[in-house]
Amino acid sequence: MPDAPRSAPSGPATPSHPGERWGLPASGPKSVARFGRRLAALAIDIATAALIGYAFFGSIDPVTGVRLADPLATNLVFAAVQIVFIPTIGGSPGHRIMGMRLVRVHGGWVGLWRPVLRTALLFLVIPALIWDADHRGLHDKAAGTVLLRV
Repeated sequence: MPDAPRSAPSGPATPSHPGERWGLPASGPKSVARFGRRLAALAIDIATAALIGYAFFGSIDPVTGVRLADPLATNLVFAAVQIVFIPTIGGSPGHRIMGMRLVRVHGGWVGLWRPVLRTALLFLVIPALIWDADHRGLHDKAAGTVLLRV
């Protein structure tokens, strides 16, 4: 007599939307911020840092005579903005303009070390490009944070 068919293994169901396992809504306030919104916030923060790097730390290229932003200063401004504004106003200026807030996954204050770790990994680029089912990059997973819509 042949064996009876086996049922599929039982386990946690695949979430229907990012943040569902934490009880977050699929859309609207307090839902996980999607890629487009996060990308726009990053563009705002990079453009702002570049503008500050150009205005205050720029130099004239001796070959072309064109004023250029200092790349090191621009990166330092970007990092400083992330590290200062995330724990104080809940996100970078780009995050806040795009209607997002960075929070700890399990609640509480983000603290000081999470923005430092998150920013250091963001500079490596790759961690920000690898996401989980909750649309969190590896930089947010390592820091225990998630970007939510306000």
